[in-house]
Amino acid sequence: MSDTSESSAGTGAREAEIDAIRQVIAAVEHAQNSELPDEFLRLFRTDAVWTTGGGKRLFGLDAIAAFTHQALPGSMQDTSVTFELEYVLFIRPDVAAVKVRQFYRTPDGPDVGTPLWVMAKEDGRWLLTACQNTGAPDDELGEGANGRPVFAPAG
Repeated sequence: MSDTSESSAGTGAREAEIDAIRQVIAAVEHAQNSELPDEFLRLFRTDAVWTTGGGKRLFGLDAIAAFTHQALPGSMQDTSVTFELEYVLFIRPDVAAVKVRQFYRTPDGPDVGTPLWVMAKEDGRWLLTACQNTGAPDDELGEGANGRPVFAPAG
């Protein structure tokens, strides 16, 4: 993971911010795997924008909440996901572009996603602000992996 905006003077402060961002990523992973929509929704700004892996565009927390309460319960049955922080670019000290790698394990096989989350720090908390969830190329699935069960286009 790298950060092109980091200076040596701010290394300690940046590492603390990166650790706080990692905690948000871990909270997203926990909420998704445990199917806890309200825990997931507490991680967003009220005016957030979210684009799902299927391309559905959601504007504002009410729209994100309606989708999440419909989609999350039951969606993780026999499925798990892990999230890894790949890259952080601090646009400003309180705004970061965060590249995440997500790895799904499903009954139909594995899938890899490559979300981009723009996060803003407000009142001491990093919040999801503008997020795009995208499937990764098939070659990132690994040898012998079949299909793309999570990010397959809707039929």
